[in-house]
Amino acid sequence: MPAATDRRHFLQTTGALGALGATGAAGLLAACGGDDGRYSAAEQRGFSVAETVSAIAQGRLDAQALVSTLLARARALSSLNSLITLDEAGALAAARELDERRRSGATLPPLAGLPIVVKDNINVRGLPTTAGTPALRHVVAAADAPSVQRLRDAGAIVLGKANLHELAFGITSTNLSPFAGPVHNPYDTTRIPGGSSGGTAAAIAARIVVAGLGTDTGGSTRVPAALCGIAGLRPSVGNGGAERRYHDENAVVPISHTRDTVGPLGRTVADLAWLDAAITGTAVPAPAALAGLRLGIPAGFWSGLDASLAPVVQAARDRLQAAGVVLVEVDLPGLSALNDQVSFQIALHEPIADLPAWLAANGAGQITLADVAAGVASPDVKGAFSAILADAFGAAYADAINVHRPRLQALYAACFADNRIEALLFPTTVLPATTIDAVNGSSTVSIHGGPPADTFGTYIRNTDPGSNAGLPGLSLPAGLTAAGLPVGLELDGPVGSDRRLIAIGMAIEALLGPLPAPPI
Repeated sequence: MPAATDRRHFLQTTGALGALGATGAAGLLAACGGDDGRYSAAEQRGFSVAETVSAIAQGRLDAQALVSTLLARARALSSLNSLITLDEAGALAAARELDERRRSGATLPPLAGLPIVVKDNINVRGLPTTAGTPALRHVVAAADAPSVQRLRDAGAIVLGKANLHELAFGITSTNLSPFAGPVHNPYDTTRIPGGSSGGTAAAIAARIVVAGLGTDTGGSTRVPAALCGIAGLRPSVGNGGAERRYHDENAVVPISHTRDTVGPLGRTVADLAWLDAAITGTAVPAPAALAGLRLGIPAGFWSGLDASLAPVVQAARDRLQAAGVVLVEVDLPGLSALNDQVSFQIALHEPIADLPAWLAANGAGQITLADVAAGVASPDVKGAFSAILADAFGAAYADAINVHRPRLQALYAACFADNRIEALLFPTTVLPATTIDAVNGSSTVSIHGGPPADTFGTYIRNTDPGSNAGLPGLSLPAGLTAAGLPVGLELDGPVGSDRRLIAIGMAIEALLGPLPAPPI
């Protein structure tokens, strides 16, 4: 490998560029560019966010060239089913305009030329918002969701709309709608990428784009991040009002206004930090200091792990401790039972009002909730909509919101305060990616050869409680199993601690190192 490529790889994988910001990164990148200032397609696909925007700002890489490279990658890997809509004309036009602005000497915004994908339940102006379901196949968004608009204002280019578990009601992204299809994991195409933001995660892992947007209700950014070897953030939601970090109301096909949020994904925490900064108007944080950092170890989240995954997360934990992180054993008494009184009671009741409200706000009021349910193609999602139409949890909803959820939030708040910890640390999922079930979409899995267990409940076991409490959660790569499957490590922090959580995640990923690219 040439020395210049070695230097670029070092800067990318250590996260040094992300910590420097665009100006400092530009100088470093210039020293690494090679004599002719040109980059191979493989180098372009491997750039971090900071490297991408620095190369474009310097004129060492045209945005049109990069977009063309990534569009070719998307077409070559179409069998992954990571994308539903590829907006070639729109992306190339945006790139051409940006290149012209740079050549004219205009000041470029911080994410100028960064290609991204957006999960197909999030509105993108002029493109269909299908949510991966037949009834919404031709609903075209009149305006960008606020988070998308802020990224565009910062110079990002939308390459297309990413596939997902149908209507975001699942954790595998095995979408059986005829125009979507199951999303495949780039590390092993016979396996799931996780969900429901599986298309976004698979596209990022496969080097189709550097970063993108998903959504998260109970784990839908973090689970696919873990299973695809990338980073994913669920921003703070709190009680759904002022404590929300992102505000995209009526711009995302909903499950639950109480729990839903848009969330960024990237190959590294440093990458997603740039998206979060653009969306929130804040600065990219510097990595935290690990020595003396206090993180809580909730025993229940570390139990019952699959034998292939357990040594990977234990090794990561040991390295953190060796680096001076103080790991504090903590207890969350009654957490599971309390969470069970909140989770489905909210997620399978609120769609009754929330989905019709989105349809009305987006010019599709002629489509009813019953129409959407009737068109569902995936058996597991059809089952969920049967419960929604019957309002199976309606009687329990008021207590879930007014009694059990406040108790859940108080339990977490006391844990953080009483133990003087900045975040909880645990495996994102209890097992790596399972094989695709192309018949049911999601059925059962086995942990270490044990009895069949519900796929959905198994994968969200560790991500769901913090979601119901409105906490921010960050998943980052911990390593690979012996079979080469990615494993994720999660940090959950107090409401409003998102930037600190990102800073901690950046420090941890610098310690653990990057994952190798998938073998595709």
